[in-house]
Formats: sequence, structure tokens, C-alpha cells
Amino acid sequence: MQPVVIVGAGKIGITIAALLLRSGAYQVRMADQDETRLAAVPDHANLTRHRVDPADRESLAAVLAGAFAVMSAVPYHATAAIADAAAAAGVHYLDLTEDVATTRHVKKLAAGGKTAFAPQCGLAPGFIAIVAHDIARRFDTLDTVRMRVGALPQYPSNALGYNLTWSTDGVINEYCEPCEAIVDGRLMDVPALDGLEQFGIDGIEYEAFNTSGGLGTLCETLAGRVRTLNYKTIRYPGHAAIMKVLLQDLRLAERRALLRDIFEHALPSTMQDVVVVFVTVSGIKQGRLVQESYASRIFGQTIDGTAFSAIQLTTAAGICVMLDLLAEGSLPRQGFIRQEDVTLDQFLSNRFGRVYAQPGSAHAGGADVVRLRAPRAGEAA
Repeated sequence: MQPVVIVGAGKIGITIAALLLRSGAYQVRMADQDETRLAAVPDHANLTRHRVDPADRESLAAVLAGAFAVMSAVPYHATAAIADAAAAAGVHYLDLTEDVATTRHVKKLAAGGKTAFAPQCGLAPGFIAIVAHDIARRFDTLDTVRMRVGALPQYPSNALGYNLTWSTDGVINEYCEPCEAIVDGRLMDVPALDGLEQFGIDGIEYEAFNTSGGLGTLCETLAGRVRTLNYKTIRYPGHAAIMKVLLQDLRLAERRALLRDIFEHALPSTMQDVVVVFVTVSGIKQGRLVQESYASRIFGQTIDGTAFSAIQLTTAAGICVMLDLLAEGSLPRQGFIRQEDVTLDQFLSNRFGRVYAQPGSAHAGGADVVRLRAPRAGEAA
């Protein structure tokens, strides 16, 4: 069994541990600075707990000693320290970050490292890039790639149409930071919360708007090959307008800790969520302009008697797939690994990737599933 370290014993870290331990292929060292969170991790013969502050280089190095890989499941602002520790220890590194600056830091470490560095291994960034690139490679000439993802409550009951299903810090960061996009063939930053659009999947109405980090490395991969490339977060209609009031009009983007406290005080978490994935790619095939789409809704599951939410499973499954592929030698064990280095078939056929292949969840082609509404006047396409 391969020894791996998971840093961060929150909801996602616990889910990663559960999936890895269930496989029987990994010994898990769970590390966190919070003893209460560590104590909440279920006992297992192949699990050990380690109280470690990610900012403490010496204690982190001790728990990494002899490990095959370290997986970061901490908030984006703590991730770079774990990547530095992995480089120093000569341990393979994987993370879930949506933070662009952190990924750039990881890429620099990978350039001079002797092990593999695979950032952005979750849902978005992560799986969404694998889907988009897999569809895009089937075209002779690309025109447009649109990527949409949302983790939503099945039963919204507040004006935001939202419950806490993911890292609060991560959500706020995505809503505030500039968003990479390719517009008319040029790489540029576009404002978060802009580019509002509406669409329907299987009769349910959604909206989507720019958020940061979801493209991963696709801008670099598809540069010079595509006219339009963008990523937007899916929410129920009306969410973006309220967030603009909070972040821009009330200037809470400048007081993110306060906004986090407000959210965590007022917005309950839920296990009854749904992950919505929607990708459309258009371009030239055999001389004709065509579009292909992928639309999927993924729900939570109970595994070995424990209930996991959809966002827990999809995020944890993504990083577990990448670890599995690295362990079996399907990915290079040195340098920077992009999500789009993995094919969709390779991902979905993996024992962890099957979470995304729930019966009846995915649709290809899209014409009979997805209904798009053209942007209103003043909205970005």
C-alpha cells in the first residue's frame, strides 16, 4: 500500500480519506492543526492522525517523510506552504485550489522539482477541464469552449438560492478575483460576477456568471486555437445580483473575513445538494460548423453507511483519480501535470471517477437537454 498524506481534515479531506481507505490501496496519514477535526475522522486500520500546522515546516516535513504523495485539502491561502514542503521532501503533490496565484507558484516549483506536481484536481478546476479538452480535441478547428459548473442545494430556501456546500473562503475568493478568459482570440482578465447568462437543463432554470480559477490551465493549452474560452459558476436565478450588492455596493469584497462570518452564521450547510456540469464546444468538423455538449447532474451517495454530499464526492473523487493514475504510472512522476493530460474515458473508467458516471446523470449532444437563452442587452456573451 502506498503511504499518502492528506492535509486538511475538513469535509473534503475526510471524504478523500474515506475513498482511499475503501480502495485498500493506500495508507492514509491525516494531518490537521485542529484536534477536534482530527478526532472526527473515522477510525481505520490504515489511518493515522497527525496534529500539524501547515505553516510549521518542521512538523509538516516530519509527517511527509517516506510518503508517496501529499494531497492538500486546506483553504487556498494555506496551500502554497504544503507545495513548498512537498518539493523539499521529494514527495508528489496534488491539490484542489482554484487560486490562480497558488497554481502559478506550484508550476514554478514543478519546473525545478524531481517529483510530480498536480494542482487543481477537484471539480472546477479539475474535472471540468478534462471534459472540455476531451470534447475540444475531436474538432478540426475550434471556435468556442464554454464551461459551466455549480454546486447547489436541491431545495433552495433563501433569496440567494444557496447553502454552504464548499469552502466559504474559496467561494468568496472566486467571486472577487479577476477571471481568465479568451475573448476574440486574446487572453485577458474579465471581472468576476459579470457575463450573466441564463439557461435550462431538464426543465430547471439556472444562471451563470464569471468566477475565478475554474479554467485551470486551459487558457494556456488552447491559446491560439480558440476564439472564445470562458468559465462560469452556475447558481439559481437572482444569486449574482445579490452578491454584487454585497461585494461591490457594500464593499464587502474589501472585508472578506466579515463576509465569511456572515455567510457561516446565516447560511446553513446541506447534504442535499446537486452538482451541475455543463460544457459546450463549437467549431469545424469535416467542413461543417457543429456544436457538442456535455450536461450532467450528480447527487450525493451513501458509501459504506456514510452519507456524502455531491460536492464532497465530486471534489474528492477528482483528486483520488489523479493520485491513482500517478501511482499506477499512467501519469509522469516528474514535472507539472495538467488536468487536460487525462482523457475523459481514462477518468470515468477509474474506480474513483465512477462517481461522475452515475446512471442517467450525463448527456452528450445537448440539443434535447440544454436550452440556452441569448444574453440580454448589456450582458457579455
